Amino acid sequence: MIEENRTYITHLKVTDVPWHRLTTAYGRGTNFPEHFAVLEQMGDLEPVKHSLYELTTNMEHQSTLWHATPFGMVFLGRILAKALAESSRNPTAHFLAGELLDFFACILQCFHDGDEMEHAAPLPCFSDLLKEEYLWSEEYDEEEDEMRYEEDEVFPDDLFYSFYYYSWQAVKAYQDVLEQVPAEFAKPAAAVLELL
Repeated sequence: MIEENRTYITHLKVTDVPWHRLTTAYGRGTNFPEHFAVLEQMGDLEPVKHSLYELTTNMEHQSTLWHATPFGMVFLGRILAKALAESSRNPTAHFLAGELLDFFACILQCFHDGDEMEHAAPLPCFSDLLKEEYLWSEEYDEEEDEMRYEEDEVFPDDLFYSFYYYSWQAVKAYQDVLEQVPAEFAKPAAAVLELL
């Protein structure tokens, strides 16, 4: 991983990302920040389950990744690190760590499946994903978005492959965390590491 991308992943803030202009499986990533906040608190299990569901179903659908996915993986990586650290004393953190490890394996499998097909080279830098030319309109208009999806090239090839490539890079940035998990998470963590 080039240093620029590692630094970008490490320093990215939720507020740096125009979530409302990034596509997901079911629309835009507008509500991602509030779902990250719920997961970060690792409080009551039901809200955590709800937010986790909202994030994961919007970030991956039938092995397809979206514009919001690589950015989502950056913050889920941080949340995973915290959940693993708190898993022995917080049942919600314990639940979340297991679920996130499974989701990370799913995302990496999507990357490998996509990587085996013919594809364009990824954009040179993670930050390139937020270039104005790739962002969707400021105002969300469901009809307008649907029309855009009917265009021949909704996403340029290099941008589309970058959804996969940088999702993988985002997980790779947390490799050290995955290598030092509590013993009970060793098996799911090993499955993720194997896919890295």
